[in-house]
Amino acid sequence: MQHLVDTDQLTLKQIWKILEDTASFKSRRPAPLLSGKLLFTLFFENSTRTRSSFEVAAKRLGAEMVHLDPSRSSTKKGETLEDTFANLCAMEPDGVIIRHSENDTPSRLAEMERVPVINAGAGNYAHPTQALLDLYTLYEWFGGELEGLRVAIVGDIVNSRVAASDIRLFRRMGIQVSLVAPKPFMPPVTDLPQFEDLREVLDDVEVIISLRAQLERHKKPIFDDYAAYARRYCITEELLEDRGIVIMHPGPVMRNIDLSDEILEDPRCMVLDQVKNGVYVRMAVLKLLLLDVRNTPMDA
Repeated sequence: MQHLVDTDQLTLKQIWKILEDTASFKSRRPAPLLSGKLLFTLFFENSTRTRSSFEVAAKRLGAEMVHLDPSRSSTKKGETLEDTFANLCAMEPDGVIIRHSENDTPSRLAEMERVPVINAGAGNYAHPTQALLDLYTLYEWFGGELEGLRVAIVGDIVNSRVAASDIRLFRRMGIQVSLVAPKPFMPPVTDLPQFEDLREVLDDVEVIISLRAQLERHKKPIFDDYAAYARRYCITEELLEDRGIVIMHPGPVMRNIDLSDEILEDPRCMVLDQVKNGVYVRMAVLKLLLLDVRNTPMDA
């Protein structure tokens, strides 16, 4: 049984297979490969893109999806999450997709070895399918050439599970990552290049991944308001000028704080491409975990 708590559970061969399957699914609608499979979603945090993306992915592959509402679950009556999960698994789903505010929840449930667990975002540590769709977006845009690509991640990095997963996956694939943020927004321990001024990296990167500003999560405010933050870290056309830098963002975008209105309409902006790619990447992930691994386990 294989889980996807984070991308480090995937072999390099599996990562490349996900990229190849994603491209294949995007070019031609596949047969219902997962017909007869049943998936549960268990989202303890709100989600629009990720949850609907998984649902579309599952249905395009012929699987059934049941959404479970944690606000009405027995965890609200004192039952442990593990007991709730065990009871759900007794209904024999083929996999459970979970989002939770605590970093270790997906790994705890995966360790129970009941059904494949897919992490749809946990705490500030991991969002593996977002990292994979970000990787695929780069793979597609740069013609499969990932080694040596230079990416700057900009914004509230310390609170971002997307940044954490992107960094681990990108470095593994040979992508060079730099971090741009005020010091309180930086992760406490990292050997990556760090910058506080966004302008310092503009001539040295091919890609900027902007993150949602989460000023409310910082105990000591370092900006008076979002406008003060935007003056330093919002990606604008004036800032980019004619540079051919690809702009990405995991969403939701705070307009004119993370990205300007003009950038969101700019052909260099990949935000909607990321959303589209997310469906096909999640199709590839579901195929891998529910079909390929069970039938023909892959070597490392």
